[in-house]
Amino acid sequence: MADERNEREQREEEAEAALASAGAAGASAAGEHEDAPGEPQPEDGAPVEGEVPAGEEAEAATAALDDPAPQDDKAAQYLALAQRTQADFENFRRRATRERGEAEARGVGRLARELLPALDNLERALVATEAQDTEFTKGVRLVQGELAAALGRSGIEAYSPKGEPFDPNVHEAMAQHPVEGVASGTVIEVYQPGYRLADTVLRPARVVVAA
Repeated sequence: MADERNEREQREEEAEAALASAGAAGASAAGEHEDAPGEPQPEDGAPVEGEVPAGEEAEAATAALDDPAPQDDKAAQYLALAQRTQADFENFRRRATRERGEAEARGVGRLARELLPALDNLERALVATEAQDTEFTKGVRLVQGELAAALGRSGIEAYSPKGEPFDPNVHEAMAQHPVEGVASGTVIEVYQPGYRLADTVLRPARVVVAA
């Protein structure tokens, strides 16, 4: 019994010694951490290096919400630039189409003015041979018809204003005679038919007007 008691007491002493040794080591480590040179500890409430104070962080977040992001500004600028470019291109396309149409009309009108004298001569030839029905007359009539049809397909039309009021914009008065029963200013005879392309007069009709 005495031996068992002595052994138990010895184990308790060894355990107490181990606990005391562990407590001393922990206190020594805590003291070294607190007293380590070159590592000042921040006071309570003092900012730690690299951290943004709470007030400044809130202000930065508010400013970020109020100000548009740079990428949003660039996207808006690119969109506005694209819209302006598209509008400029549409204006250019319409202007180019209009100018091309006007150039084509001028070219057709210039060619028609060169051909009208030949067409007039063919008509005179038909009038001179009206009583004849030869192959030559048929050939002249065929050429005259084809030339008039070609001008018509190009948008050129002839007009003979007999019986219409005289209009200096589309008529050229060659003479003026008093005619009984006809109102003054009425076209009573057409010397030469006029030709026009849409609203453009290529050649005014040469007429005689009642006085």
